[in-house]
Amino acid sequence: MMTLRYLPRSEFERAGSAPGDSYALAKLFADMCRANAIYMIMRAGSGHIGTTFSSLDIVSWLHLHEVGAVVDPPEGSRHPIYFSSKGHDAPGLYAVLTAIGRLDFELIHALRQLGGLPGHPDVSIPGSVTNTGSLGMGISKAKGMVEAARLQGQRLPTFVLTGDGELQEGQIWESLQGAANRRLGEITVIVDHNKIQSDGWVSKVSNPGDLEAKFAAFGWDVARCDGHEPEALASILRRARSELDVPLVVIADTVKGKGVSFMEGIAEGEQLYGFHSGAPNIDVFNRAVDELLDRCDARLDELGLEPLRAELVGVPDRREPVGGHRLVSAYSRALCEQAELDNRIVVLDADLVLDCGLIPFAERFPDRFVECGIAEQDMVSQAGGMALEGLLPVVHSFACFLSARPAEQVYTNATERTKIVYVGSLAGLVPGGPGHSHQAVSDISRFGAVPGLVAVEPSHEDAVGPLLDLCLRGFPQSAYLRLVSVPVDVPFALPYPYVPTLGRGTTIREGGDGVILGAGPVLLSEAFAAAHALTADAGLDLRVVDLPWLNHLDADWLAAETDGTGLVVVLDNHFSKGGQGQMVLAALASIGARIPVMQRAVESVPVCGRNDEVLRFHRLDRRSLAQDILLVAEQSVR
Repeated sequence: MMTLRYLPRSEFERAGSAPGDSYALAKLFADMCRANAIYMIMRAGSGHIGTTFSSLDIVSWLHLHEVGAVVDPPEGSRHPIYFSSKGHDAPGLYAVLTAIGRLDFELIHALRQLGGLPGHPDVSIPGSVTNTGSLGMGISKAKGMVEAARLQGQRLPTFVLTGDGELQEGQIWESLQGAANRRLGEITVIVDHNKIQSDGWVSKVSNPGDLEAKFAAFGWDVARCDGHEPEALASILRRARSELDVPLVVIADTVKGKGVSFMEGIAEGEQLYGFHSGAPNIDVFNRAVDELLDRCDARLDELGLEPLRAELVGVPDRREPVGGHRLVSAYSRALCEQAELDNRIVVLDADLVLDCGLIPFAERFPDRFVECGIAEQDMVSQAGGMALEGLLPVVHSFACFLSARPAEQVYTNATERTKIVYVGSLAGLVPGGPGHSHQAVSDISRFGAVPGLVAVEPSHEDAVGPLLDLCLRGFPQSAYLRLVSVPVDVPFALPYPYVPTLGRGTTIREGGDGVILGAGPVLLSEAFAAAHALTADAGLDLRVVDLPWLNHLDADWLAAETDGTGLVVVLDNHFSKGGQGQMVLAALASIGARIPVMQRAVESVPVCGRNDEVLRFHRLDRRSLAQDILLVAEQSVR
């Protein structure tokens, strides 16, 4: 069992009561919050250390002196509010809010747990005024809040933090001109300019150029400072209060991973930043906390105070599948094999080269790899142009982003009747830790409705290559390949060789009492285990069928597959509306099947938590499935 350290609230109270310079105390407070933020990330098993650390000096000062410190706002003005547009820095915000008493301190032990603190900001949490995590929306949200306050005769001072990689999103630039035209001087935007986005240097992914000149050209007041020096930020904010009718942007130069020397920036010899997401191992955690606490203790010693007293807590080791199926890795290999066969294949990425498994392709085929940055609409339209010129574009992002923001561009591409393959990873309910902004549970409905497009989801490493081959070369239509990103202990095998047929499924477990239909490794693994439990405990013998086709179904095959069966169960790692299950149920109705059916899918905004908690909450885990299937089976007999 691991032992982790964190700082209790009493230590924040002790340090905060010390006499001294407010700027020095703010820096001490920020480092203490860094220690608790990395504790939260370590305990949760995931989070974003780099962007949390780069922004904590800013977030700390704002909450100590600009937001939480305002007790009696001037007449006609409301209490200032703050939120982060990027949202990845949520652990830092939570560390600050628990330290100053805005949040129950015990919640630091419940990051990314069901009923605890969500992985990205959510309005259910005190101190979170809007949901963020999908990038680019923050300034627009601030404009709406300020306009609403004005309609009520009030001013609402609003601080918005953005990332510098986030500035690649087009909505950021759409939001600027209207704020200047409407003279929304209540808005202060602070750019956490740490110069590294998720996978590498901002300047190499999509160089933003002269940010000061760009913001000024949109009519904003512009200032620049060292984002780790509270005195510099405070000076700018004092000046800004005298310019109440001009929105302000502060470009705060920061360092990603600030506060821990070996987390600051990209390590020598490395191409990618090592601490963007995920949790460190225990040795790295201890080294980081040692460095933070040593610096805090040195500052306390200067104030004549005793060293910090961290508390210890035991945390069970995180359980991850050993040797589990990793579909993104299988996809990475298959993509390179396909590129060797077809030099028309060109790959586009939206700043997720690591998460989408594209590093091998980028290294082997650099001339056929296009890094588009955090700009999904631009990426999809680029792909459309390439397809018009005879190339075969393969477009990548997380499924939640690829299916939503560029939906209009995907549709326009479809109207041109060209061929494009869209690949969405991080699909479905899990991982549940990042929360609903990253849980793709509406992507099938969006891609599935695109004319002339085939949507498909592999359930097994051995299915990835054959299905990708079909998407690229097996039919003329465009395709959407949906990939689960978490490793999964898949308990079933596919026949060898695996030869998928459009609209038809493959039996992975025999049974004569009913059939379970689904796609993907997560739910099919749960269904497989549920079927075994039902046979052992209730004598109910169910067949399990892997149906990888999400929006195409062979009606004759379905009729034969369900003929004579006593129960049909359809599962969706997706909302019930627009999912594969709805397609199957409609097909059953069209062929006049009279069979008891049960549909299980996501029926509400997905919850944030550990993967097992999330599946259990939505009753998509093996135990819940077995209980619900048995209940339906018993009712159908009556």
